[in-house]
Amino acid sequence: MEISGKKFLVCGASGALGAEIVRQLREKSANVLGTASTNDSAANIPAGVEVRLLLDYTKPESIKTLTDYLIASADLDGIINASGVVAFGEASATDAETISKLFAINAVGPIQLLSALAPLLAKKDSSVVVNLTGVVAETALPGIASYSASKFAIHGFLQAAAREWRRAGTTVISARPGHTETGLADRAIAGTAPKFPQGKTAVEVASRIISAIEADEKDLPSSEF
Repeated sequence: MEISGKKFLVCGASGALGAEIVRQLREKSANVLGTASTNDSAANIPAGVEVRLLLDYTKPESIKTLTDYLIASADLDGIINASGVVAFGEASATDAETISKLFAINAVGPIQLLSALAPLLAKKDSSVVVNLTGVVAETALPGIASYSASKFAIHGFLQAAAREWRRAGTTVISARPGHTETGLADRAIAGTAPKFPQGKTAVEVASRIISAIEADEKDLPSSEF
């Protein structure tokens, strides 16, 4: 895909990785719409986006409001979902509220959004969906059982959607980088992060994702980062 002149929706554009993706897309002359979950965090979306939008994956009505707006007023060439939350702790110690929030933000919300916007993407000869799924969708680890489960869920959806939407010209990429230095682990919704080895930078991961879009790659396993 030639990125210049294309229009992308970046969900989670106020976060470290989402903001870097926005910046690199803008450097390649793409048009970008960026989302944040609150008005305060929307201020962290880099300058140059066409519009800042609100999206709270824990509220189905927020997702519907956004998708209805986009279907009515925008054409899209791509969606990049860089939203996500993490929780730490043993499986037996993770409460229901934490599990519900992990699945809402990491799986159920994105599934609702991508499913609703798939017909909009299908109007283009070629389009792309990228979801930041993470290496935990490949290998479930102790101490993050519920987090891993939420990522396995979205990865499974993406694998099936890739086959369904291919006929309409939409490429679906589940991007599964290893630990990335975005500060997400320090903002866990439950538990305390273990000490991780030095991870990839947001610049490196964003660059790899954008190069995959340009090269029409179909998957980004952890081995590709």
